[in-house]
Amino acid sequence: FFFSIKIYKSKNSSMKLAIFALLASVASAFTVAPMAKPATALNADITSMAGATAPLKGFDPLNLATLGSEETLLWFRAAELKHGRVAMLATTGYLVQGAGFHFPGQLSSGVSFESLSSMKPFDAWNAVPDAGKAQILFTIFLAEVISESKGVHYMKGGDLPTIVFPPIDFSGVDASTVATKRNRELNNGRLAMIAIMSFIAASNIPGSVPALIGNPAF
Repeated sequence: FFFSIKIYKSKNSSMKLAIFALLASVASAFTVAPMAKPATALNADITSMAGATAPLKGFDPLNLATLGSEETLLWFRAAELKHGRVAMLATTGYLVQGAGFHFPGQLSSGVSFESLSSMKPFDAWNAVPDAGKAQILFTIFLAEVISESKGVHYMKGGDLPTIVFPPIDFSGVDASTVATKRNRELNNGRLAMIAIMSFIAASNIPGSVPALIGNPAF
């Protein structure tokens, strides 16, 4: 009798162990494996990044470069690059228009490019029909989506945003020439951001930019 009880207990224990092992294996099948950390080193440093050139190498009076992580610094650099490109286009357009050049014909019914060229920037924007504004904003949105969706993101070690249109291929250019061009693009973009802000201020606040007082383009 006692021998049969021991056999029953032994079988019962073995059954419990088998059930426990089965449950453990099922649970492990639904356990999310830990994600491996990316092996790419960002090495983002304001003193060694493109654009750190004379005469204001490492110019950062507000210490924005130390505001967050390396990812934050790369986001700042991408934002500077994009705004610089837009500012260069805006500055060039403003100067061309201020010199009296503009597209021929009509932008829309009752709105000619000639009439827009004689307006201040904000007035010209207000004169654009809503459908035209929507097209401009959609084009900007599309360019942003395309530039942010290419391969590895720049905040994860990928390349910084490139020009969407027209696409420019620098794969056949040597590294030193590319580095020089990057420095020039950033520095020219910084100057263009200051320029377009000055142009808009001079157009809307008379006397705010002494160097532009009396200039008929403003």
